Amino acid sequence: MPIAHLFKRTRPPLVGLDISSSAVKLLELSKSGSRYRVESYAVEPLPPNSVVEKNITDVEAVGEAIRRAIKRSGTRTRHAAVAIAGSSVITKIIPMPAGMSEDEMENQIEFEADQYVPYPLEEVNLDFEVLGPSEKNPDTVDVLLAACRSENVDMRNAACETGGIETQVMDVESFASENAFVFLTDHLSEQGAGKTVAVIDVGATMTTLNVMHDMKSIYTRDTVFGGKQLTEEIMRRYGLSYEEAGMAKRQGGLPENYQTDVLEPFKEAMAQQASRSLQFFYSSSPHSKVDHVILAGGSATIPGIDELIQERLGVETSIANPFASMSLSARVKPQTLSNDAPALLIACGLALRSFD
Repeated sequence: MPIAHLFKRTRPPLVGLDISSSAVKLLELSKSGSRYRVESYAVEPLPPNSVVEKNITDVEAVGEAIRRAIKRSGTRTRHAAVAIAGSSVITKIIPMPAGMSEDEMENQIEFEADQYVPYPLEEVNLDFEVLGPSEKNPDTVDVLLAACRSENVDMRNAACETGGIETQVMDVESFASENAFVFLTDHLSEQGAGKTVAVIDVGATMTTLNVMHDMKSIYTRDTVFGGKQLTEEIMRRYGLSYEEAGMAKRQGGLPENYQTDVLEPFKEAMAQQASRSLQFFYSSSPHSKVDHVILAGGSATIPGIDELIQERLGVETSIANPFASMSLSARVKPQTLSNDAPALLIACGLALRSFD
């Protein structure tokens, strides 16, 4: 049973490579002192159904998109940090005796893993990270164990290999979002310290709610809902292909009834979805409110969606831009990056692994 090294320290430079169900997003950051700079990035659309609910079904198609993204971005880096969906990862916090060496701990975890993992161990990739002393017992440390089916890791590795890049780090999407969260807090009171903030990431087919309290993730939930529903409605209503509908959605040029008949109902559905996700959070946690909502993902760029959600939820709402305080290299166009920024949250968290 191989150890996947989901959390292991890494050597720079790395690009963050987010493989979502609609696109491959590549991002490269550099750091000078405490300042970050966006060196290069690219978003390459994927053919329909090459990734279904975050699982790669067509390695060749994803590999080709990775190759195009590398070329378009102009990056020279050939090592990547990639993530798997939180829904396909089992995480458990387990106590271990303090004072064990890493090798001893690795052996012990492999020995005990079948208690925690519902799959045959030969089909699983495991990794662990020591979180620190246990609150309940000073003689033990809390260890975060993460396990996922090997095929999820293998498919991502294979797609990267096809695209001409090597996977150095395999992360988990929710951990990557948490990693990038620090860049979303500039405009929050107390920079987010002590606050409960809901990050709602509306992708093409999945919406992920990640609730952060005092800068730490305390709840995540995936729902099948996303921008693809809007694209499909445009296809149906105006007789366009999937690609044409996606372009029209981003660039405009649809008949004037599009706003009232298609876009407004989708915005209402998105607000409803946000409200429902938060209700699930409230019912399963001691929290009964959040202080702020941050919208991420491709659908966060729909004009006026932040105002609508703020109005429906009664919670201050803003759009995610992890690059607001970063400088940009000459080859990055500020306006294009600003449009793509809400969809680059996971890619940003992955690119930050260069500086571990």
